[in-house]
Amino acid sequence: MAPPSATITESKTNGSRPSTRAPLEPGLSESQARGQMAKFPGPPTFTDKYEEREYLKGRLAAAFRIFGKYGFDEGVAGHITLRDPVDPTTFWVNPFGVAFSLMKRSDLIQVDHDGKIIDGGSVRLLNTAAFMIHGAVHKARPDVMCAAHSHSIYGRSFCTLGRKLDIITQDSCAFYDDHVLYSTFNGIVLADTEGKEIAHALSDKKAILLQNHGILTVGETIEATVFWFVSLEKCCRAQLMADAAAGGRGHETIKIDDEDAAFTYKTVGTPRAGWFSAKPMFDVIEKECGADYLQ
Repeated sequence: MAPPSATITESKTNGSRPSTRAPLEPGLSESQARGQMAKFPGPPTFTDKYEEREYLKGRLAAAFRIFGKYGFDEGVAGHITLRDPVDPTTFWVNPFGVAFSLMKRSDLIQVDHDGKIIDGGSVRLLNTAAFMIHGAVHKARPDVMCAAHSHSIYGRSFCTLGRKLDIITQDSCAFYDDHVLYSTFNGIVLADTEGKEIAHALSDKKAILLQNHGILTVGETIEATVFWFVSLEKCCRAQLMADAAAGGRGHETIKIDDEDAAFTYKTVGTPRAGWFSAKPMFDVIEKECGADYLQ
């Protein structure tokens, strides 16, 4: 079953595109598809903001376990932040120096808009770069619940090229007109001015390529943010390989045209598609870790 934002595949008529309101299932009528849409799971809703906080902190700890499993850790670098649902002017982040693969809900620290740690685990060390970048992003983008950045190998390799992704695969269509390049590198981000510049460059997009640095993704949910990061990392890897293969033959990769890329984006690039696509990763990490990360 395709993501719940996907489209039906009824035949084109008079050159028009099929509807964008139903799941991508051959031969499925739109009325049947609407019935199936109701069966798709979605993010839980809460009436108690404190209950929501504890749930989301658990999901954030799981996100770090996923990053650890995928090898997105590099020493003490990397951070994922969660806007606090109780006090949205603050966010939760990993403490500096605690391994992604060992992260627990109780380890997370809460940071206010001044970069002061106001709650959280026993290791109360804040990565300054995490605050400068993520604090600026959360302040500039009220719609962003979560932001993720790490020094993944293919992301940072691609970011040495000083270019955006080419839309050459179906998966890369999720980033069609929805990612940007930040073409400045001033070392580790320790100044609030650069954090603000990164947030300004990100604008309303879901991802940014930080030149000579790495990738950063944002989302309305933790799950979507994590999936966009994993997917963008794989898109960077695919393009590095495709460019190398094409170059070795004296050719260029075949690009997806704008119309098809924009249409496919409606299937694979929406916030709901990102949330649903991440579900298997979170299910697996929960199975593998048990309740350890929820401690």
